[in-house]
Amino acid sequence: MASRPEFYDFDLFRRSPATDALDDRPLAELAYTVFDTETTGLDPAGGDEIIAVGAARIVNARLLQGETFESLVDPQRGLPEASIAIHGITPDMLAGQPTIEQVLPRLRRFAEETVLVGHNAAFDLRFLQLKEAATGVRFDQPVLDTLLLSAAVHPEQRSHSLEEIAARLGVTVVGRHTALGDALVTAEVFLRLLPLLAERGIRTLGEARAAAQKTYYAQLAY
Repeated sequence: MASRPEFYDFDLFRRSPATDALDDRPLAELAYTVFDTETTGLDPAGGDEIIAVGAARIVNARLLQGETFESLVDPQRGLPEASIAIHGITPDMLAGQPTIEQVLPRLRRFAEETVLVGHNAAFDLRFLQLKEAATGVRFDQPVLDTLLLSAAVHPEQRSHSLEEIAARLGVTVVGRHTALGDALVTAEVFLRLLPLLAERGIRTLGEARAAAQKTYYAQLAY
């Protein structure tokens, strides 16, 4: 399975009452849900499905190790061998697991009144967005993407993969290509990015969203 595209057609920068209410708040004072998904493939509009979700919480610029969310998801379809080779999740592991219609309401409650954070977040959010009609669950809170924030603070770097950013910032990568493992690594990366953003005068949610939107990667379309 190829690497994830670095942008999908989910608008990370759309305005809403939730973003307007929080844009002036300092980044260090906000609560965050850092999340990740594993999927059957890279084409959410073409029938690929979520098979695992993981999330962690940051409050007052601290990762709360005891407050996590993790669930396997029965995709109700087959798993390509190429995807199994990436994440190691097999069909027998998913048999009897809850469906996405059961998991997303739980994730939404976990993420209530927080800012979402993801790495290449538009990829994961596109999967969630396509389930809105079936589940009635909408993730309408502000979103920050560590890929774009890394590009904002290190524009000279050619790679902003999660592994490369973690290496630059001294974050140990554990549990790569598991949903919760990647969420925890992303959370640590995000916390290391906060002081680097502050050094560039980026201290509020609105300033971080604006800086991310100006990056090269935010202009890409597929």
